[in-house]
Amino acid sequence: MESDKKRIAIIGAGISGLMACKYTLEKGFNPIVFEARSGIGGVWSQTIESTKLQTPKDFYQFSDFSWPREVKETYPDHTQVLEYLHAYALHFNILPRIKFNSKVTCIDYVTSSSADLHSWDLWGGSGEPFSPWGKWRLTVRNGQNPSASAPTDQVYQVDFVILCMGRYSDLPNIPDFPLSKGPEVFNGKVLHSMDYAAMDDDVAADLIKEKRVTVIGFQKSAVDIAAEVANKNGATHPCTLLFKTAHWIVPEYLLPLVFQGLNRFTELMIHKPGEGFFIWLLAMLLSPLLWIFSMSIECYLKYMYPLKKYNMVPTHRFLKQISSCMFTVLPANFYDRIKDGSLFLKKSQSFSFCRNGLIVQGESKPLLSDIVILATGYKSEEKLKNMFSSTLFQKCIAESSAPFYRECIHPQIPQLAILGYADSPAILYSTEMRSKWLAHFLAGNFRLPTISKMEEDVMEWEKCKRRDEKESYRRSCVSTLLQIYCNDQLCKDVGCNSRRKNWFLAELFAAYGPKDYKDLS
Repeated sequence: MESDKKRIAIIGAGISGLMACKYTLEKGFNPIVFEARSGIGGVWSQTIESTKLQTPKDFYQFSDFSWPREVKETYPDHTQVLEYLHAYALHFNILPRIKFNSKVTCIDYVTSSSADLHSWDLWGGSGEPFSPWGKWRLTVRNGQNPSASAPTDQVYQVDFVILCMGRYSDLPNIPDFPLSKGPEVFNGKVLHSMDYAAMDDDVAADLIKEKRVTVIGFQKSAVDIAAEVANKNGATHPCTLLFKTAHWIVPEYLLPLVFQGLNRFTELMIHKPGEGFFIWLLAMLLSPLLWIFSMSIECYLKYMYPLKKYNMVPTHRFLKQISSCMFTVLPANFYDRIKDGSLFLKKSQSFSFCRNGLIVQGESKPLLSDIVILATGYKSEEKLKNMFSSTLFQKCIAESSAPFYRECIHPQIPQLAILGYADSPAILYSTEMRSKWLAHFLAGNFRLPTISKMEEDVMEWEKCKRRDEKESYRRSCVSTLLQIYCNDQLCKDVGCNSRRKNWFLAELFAAYGPKDYKDLS
């Protein structure tokens, strides 16, 4: 294979896009990266002022590029993270590969007339990354030229596409409201947390200054924004956090304990897809230890913080929240702001808009508001589906809830991989592992199984995780508590030793991190 003649397109220059570019470069390819914005970093390039890592930095670093020594904090802020990403891109000469202000509006798979995708037993017809029967055609909108009357479209044809668009950007999830009860009747301003995060810090501060702000939601962005507004406005113009479901919010000092628990011994307690009787029995016998750990954390949080007083006791287990990728870290002085009247918490199953605020279910008076910030998440599935012009591939995304093979390959979509879609407690770490695996695949170091084998594999994952997660199941979040098990599969595929520690006890009880897989590339 002449790798330098194969054209690889990478869509997005966030964390996953940078790593995809770096590892394909190492294998001799000449990838081209399309980035819709004017800079790298993805979500880290547009955050609120108080944003910082919610993962200890030892678990959020590149395996072959450590954090600078001057970064002493366990949880660096967003400016430090962005500087780290820029240093990585400069060190590995990634920036010359990126076309900034170039938004890929759609991709289309072009095949020869004799090619029939439905008849293929092997992915792409051969089980290899590059197929003689098809290529991808990308439509790219260039918004770089300010003198142009309208953005210009350009078409590229490539042999392989790596989608690195991320899950938390571009397409906000806006709740539906009955007629005349939505934002259109509200005299104030309504915006999504995405729009608030995209503002410059001084613009955002001016927007909320001396305003009655209500934040909708209880995930990471909602809690962070509410805390930031409360800190800035104080008790004279208190912020309200309106939420439907309470989640466990963990203080920073407990996070290292959680991450150190992500080891092989812990994974023995988790049921795995296609497991044999002995592995199933072992998980059944050891699983009470997980319940004890979860209950201990819950009891500690209820003891330390006034959860019951403010109707913030979740109805689900702490462990369920971790496995569902709904991890939220307690902002600094969060309960102090509640105590001094800068932040109010309201729990309600529904709300609607009125002229001067919100009608909250169960309350007789409107919640007076000047600004409502909807921290209600993103339509990541729809964003991914809309990238394809083919209705066949759109259905592949929309009509299946099974995870992707190795969490980055769809069995029915040839010559394409998706990085950064699978969620995990340490997204950089898990995405880098798949970037390395993908680079080995592109270099021809192994072939994929048949399409039917891959579909059988992902269905086993879905069956296993639906049994555990039930209504909380999401296909982007099937391996949260099985990071090492998944890494073992990746290592086996590329022909590397999956045992990365020096001795037995460390192998069983020590946490695995990025540095353990430094030489995997």
